[in-house]
Amino acid sequence: MGDYVRLKKSGQNFMGLCPFHSEKTPSFAVHPVKQIYHCFGCGVGGDVFSFVMELERLSFPEALKLVAEKAGVRLPERRPRTPEEARATQQRTRLVELHERAAAFFAEQLTRTQEGKLARAYLHDRGLTDEMTKRFSLGYAPGSGDALLGHLRQGGASPEALAASGLVNKDERGALYDRFRRRIVFPIATESGRTVAFGGRALGDDLPKYLNSPETPIYRKSRILYNLNRAREPIRRRNYAVLVEGYLDCIAVHSAAVENVVATCGTSLTDDQVRLLARSASNVVVSFDPDTAGQAATERSLNLLLEHGFQVRVLVLPAGTDPDLFIREKGAEAYREQLKQSKPYLDYLVERARAQHDWHSQDGKIAALNFLLPYLARVPDKIRRAEWASELASRLAIEEALVREALRRAAVERRSEIKLRPEAAEVLKSGAVKPAERRLLQILLENEEIRADVLKELEDASAHRGAGLEAVFEQVLALARAGEAITLETLSERVGEAERRLLFELSFEERARAAGSLEEARSCLAALQRRKLEAKLRELQRGIEQAEQAKDTQALRDLLTRKQNLRKELAVLD
Repeated sequence: MGDYVRLKKSGQNFMGLCPFHSEKTPSFAVHPVKQIYHCFGCGVGGDVFSFVMELERLSFPEALKLVAEKAGVRLPERRPRTPEEARATQQRTRLVELHERAAAFFAEQLTRTQEGKLARAYLHDRGLTDEMTKRFSLGYAPGSGDALLGHLRQGGASPEALAASGLVNKDERGALYDRFRRRIVFPIATESGRTVAFGGRALGDDLPKYLNSPETPIYRKSRILYNLNRAREPIRRRNYAVLVEGYLDCIAVHSAAVENVVATCGTSLTDDQVRLLARSASNVVVSFDPDTAGQAATERSLNLLLEHGFQVRVLVLPAGTDPDLFIREKGAEAYREQLKQSKPYLDYLVERARAQHDWHSQDGKIAALNFLLPYLARVPDKIRRAEWASELASRLAIEEALVREALRRAAVERRSEIKLRPEAAEVLKSGAVKPAERRLLQILLENEEIRADVLKELEDASAHRGAGLEAVFEQVLALARAGEAITLETLSERVGEAERRLLFELSFEERARAAGSLEEARSCLAALQRRKLEAKLRELQRGIEQAEQAKDTQALRDLLTRKQNLRKELAVLD
């Protein structure tokens, strides 16, 4: 690397100015023991081969050969190719040549024919300048049905090569004819820039609206991203890619000075396409249409991108637009501003969940979490999954520890839905675990000095009866009666799984660090007692209404007396 970068010794490493971005202070480090490099400024890193590939713009075999020559290492000879391998290589070479010739033919038809003039007018209406048309090598496929076929035959193309190319079709009689007719043609290139397929957009009412090349020996649509050959360097430079759905969207975003944009080729985002992106960046902004289909495509893409460790943001455009239309109507600057305001994927998904489910009910919150969990489960890093799980619980305003624990466990185990244990589901359903009893339990565990007084008042008032943690308080009282130590360990052995998890969670809460006072404990007891009395009042009120309907005067008189006494008890607590 010293052949390319002026390096100086710095501790056990070497430092120099990064060759991949402009800088004045050295941030490019080479580790001679681990044989790796890393720039702390732009983030690039790797081994000697990735360094040479990046700097010299070479493929891996080419970089391997160059490094071997510099190091004086003789590479072993490749084994001879089999006849089948040789024929396959020759076929791929011929097919690439056919596609390059077809691209040149389509481009000439667009610029030099009367029929192509109509196509140019359409492109101008869509905001594409002649410069942009030329940059993307756009063309036009004539409507005659045999124009390209005749051109390729004149160049010596064999029937076998034509049939394998995907550029022509066969009719019922076996005769060949052009696959693309009366369409704007978008050449599709590999990462290295070789044309291997085409996408065609109908000018009139022809269906389908978009027609793409079939898969061939040189084209697998799941392994190619449109415009990656042009966008690769801008993506690496900016360390993020903008992902759109269509050819015109891609060209429009590129023309808005966002050159790090790529598009899928008439298919949903695939695993291979994500791997292609991962070679150049670790960040992606998804900019699909805001309609229902676009939202579904966004959500499908998020799964794959998160699984591969990408940091993902989502650009949400106004309803009724797409990137192409938005840029034509609002301008390039407006789109770049939208790009700056793109949302972290979690924010986007939370908003989607909020729009689909009622967050005011526990059932709605669980449904929202089950919508979000499949995306969270795709995050490969266990720690990040657990952190996002806690964040989601906070955003959903779910305070119940049992639900948060269920969410966290589902995320860590990468399950696609929350499965609450029966006791946890019952506590959630009743909304029973309230802050007062949580804090009271913390005080009992943390403050041994006042524990006896608190337990006596708890048992005398029976304030814990009917509380969500009634079973836990009963075990605390049982340990006290038996003269056993009341600790987190002893208590957790005597309660159910859901309560055990809650006990440990309470121990990690910030408030658990404060032991609490007798006054605070009595305040919690009063809150529990008040809640218990209010529940009795509601039950009495139902009895009063039934007695009134039955015209049972004696029962009504007794119930009203009991209600009056309960109100007095409540007044004392207040």
